[in-house]
Amino acid sequence: PGPAEALGTAVAARRAAAAGVDFGRCPQAEELPDGIRCGTVTVPLDYAHPDGKQVRLTVSRVRATHRDPDGGGREVPGQGALLYNPGGPGASGLYFPLVGMVPEWKRIAAAYDLVGYAPRGVAPSAPLSCQDPGDFFKGPRPAPTRPSDAYKKERAAEAEAYARDCAERGGEALRHYHSLNNARDLEVVRAALGERRLTFMGASYGTYLGALYAELFPSHVRRMVFDAVVNPDPEQVWYRNNLDQSEAFEDRWDDFKEWVAEHDAVYGLGDTARRVQDSYEEASERLAAEPAGGTVGPAQLQGAFLTAGYYDDYWPHRAEALSAYLKGDPQPLVDQAGTRTAEGAVRSENSNAVYTAVECNDAPWPADFEVWDRDNTRLARRAPFETWDNVWTNLPCAYWQGPRQRPLDVRTAPGELPPTLVLAAERDAATPYEGALELRRRLAGSVLVTERDAGTHGIAGGPNDCVNGHLEAYLLDGRLPARDTSCAPRPEPEPRQTAAPKA
Repeated sequence: PGPAEALGTAVAARRAAAAGVDFGRCPQAEELPDGIRCGTVTVPLDYAHPDGKQVRLTVSRVRATHRDPDGGGREVPGQGALLYNPGGPGASGLYFPLVGMVPEWKRIAAAYDLVGYAPRGVAPSAPLSCQDPGDFFKGPRPAPTRPSDAYKKERAAEAEAYARDCAERGGEALRHYHSLNNARDLEVVRAALGERRLTFMGASYGTYLGALYAELFPSHVRRMVFDAVVNPDPEQVWYRNNLDQSEAFEDRWDDFKEWVAEHDAVYGLGDTARRVQDSYEEASERLAAEPAGGTVGPAQLQGAFLTAGYYDDYWPHRAEALSAYLKGDPQPLVDQAGTRTAEGAVRSENSNAVYTAVECNDAPWPADFEVWDRDNTRLARRAPFETWDNVWTNLPCAYWQGPRQRPLDVRTAPGELPPTLVLAAERDAATPYEGALELRRRLAGSVLVTERDAGTHGIAGGPNDCVNGHLEAYLLDGRLPARDTSCAPRPEPEPRQTAAPKA
């Protein structure tokens, strides 16, 4: 980062501190409950030119309750704002303040104002778009694990066209949507909230954002929680991180199949992981011949089951849908994997546009498809479930127009940054565990809490009391374990009875 951007950030932060945030009603399109209040924070599009074009970020907040969650009647002292980023890139944090209603968050909600925001590019914060939302969901589609040369050529042409459309729609502004600017935006939001130092929680991509903030503004950090950690090694961002992710999803796919096999009496999909795989492949072949509901083909099936690799909570629902489909009832599968509503398509297209812009702008990517083909053909031999789908998602970066940022080498020396808390599930596929170990090595004074033999993506504030105990001790009292520690895994999900087949 150059001195012009550093100066521009300081200028924007001073302005934001003077202006504050005028909280009022939230944008109607966001459909947030009345208890949440919203405002905007103005940031420069280009921090090297802080007097140039501006972007208005929408911020949401619920004030600390100050109520004793144990019913003791004492007033809980406030600790300022806890600002949250849910990841993506491309996800909105505007709904984050709602977690204060969840029992696991009551203690934190008593002490902190819960603050979320929509990052630049994410609606309603100067939303990006790369294509007509009606064209974003193309279903049904195939999902070959050994794609032919002709299919690869077709998807490469689509990726090149998507990158071209992003450039045409985004114009000169597109180059300014990247993680370094997201970190600078976070600094301006901190100032606008009147916080002398930042208390921040980031999940998934939000951990990379937090790591960049810690590198750029270490003296402005109060407390930081990194949950489900992206590997911040500059050599990993982003191409190699995606290769590692594809490999890790194969292990999670195996976890899911083994769980389904354990409950064969409920689902009838096979009593071994291999037989469950056979049931999945049978469904994929049937959908290739006749899409369910006219919209669910093999790619939609794969996309629905990919979410089971993120969250254990989906396991019973996905197994139920697959079982019902093979028994003659496609409706549960259509409900879970079918075409989104028009409103949902708009949000998803926007989210994908931001994801693509940020990751493509953040770092160099291989510009030769032969590199992608070589690396992923090799990988797909041992990890077929997600490898090629991940390629098609990220391939526009091979054809991206405009300059690329150079990833920061995030490293803090002892005493440079306050102690931070790193949370990770040992079998997380979306952000493989090595990322948490790498961040732990790079942030002096950080402590890692691991949920052993578990793979849900994001573990803070969930059903694991041990994890939540460490989270509360840190956020409420600033206490961390003396050394890296671990928690037993959360209970496995309970199976659900399958739907009866249609007559």
